[in-house]
Amino acid sequence: MNFTPDQLKIMDSIIARYPRSRSAVMPLLHYVQALDGYVTPRGIEKIAELLDISTAEVTAVSSFYTQYRTEPAGEYHVGVCINTLCAVMGGDAIYDSLETHLGIKNHETTADGKVSIERIECNAACDYAPVVMVNWEFYDNQTPQSVKDLVDSARAGNPTPPTRGPKTLRTWKQNSEVLAGLNDGLANEGVSAGEATLLGLKIAKGGK
Repeated sequence: MNFTPDQLKIMDSIIARYPRSRSAVMPLLHYVQALDGYVTPRGIEKIAELLDISTAEVTAVSSFYTQYRTEPAGEYHVGVCINTLCAVMGGDAIYDSLETHLGIKNHETTADGKVSIERIECNAACDYAPVVMVNWEFYDNQTPQSVKDLVDSARAGNPTPPTRGPKTLRTWKQNSEVLAGLNDGLANEGVSAGEATLLGLKIAKGGK
């Protein structure tokens, strides 16, 4: 399937942001992922063509970074942190309960295409452990039950709002567009840094 003129125009606009065109490889990967739900061979070939680099170079980037998927993600992609602190605080239990609840394993998707799951080594939010991310939006201080409720609400079409960031959870493809640099108008919506994150700054300034 060919890319539409409008899609190609967006790709060109992404490339135009950079003094060296090859620097656009990562946002372009996010964009083609937004179109297909994962990085497809057609996406890799088109990026290589537009940037005048080899498909091997594009593949090297897409296979290095875990945010790029080689198989379709669910409409809501759930990443459960199982790194040390989150694991100690219950991350492993959350992940295990999620596998049982959904009947799928790591990097698999439910039959309805709604939810996929992934074990994440770190979500960079240790002050809110255990942390889960859905389409890269934060869900802090989770429990096995709260995460089961979260995926159930997503499958029902009314996902629980993220703890921080936008008040509405966007789909995997929509958030991939944001990572490509397309503005969804929600950058200033919701809380970005919560109380736990700001506590150190408060103490440093003499607060209690």
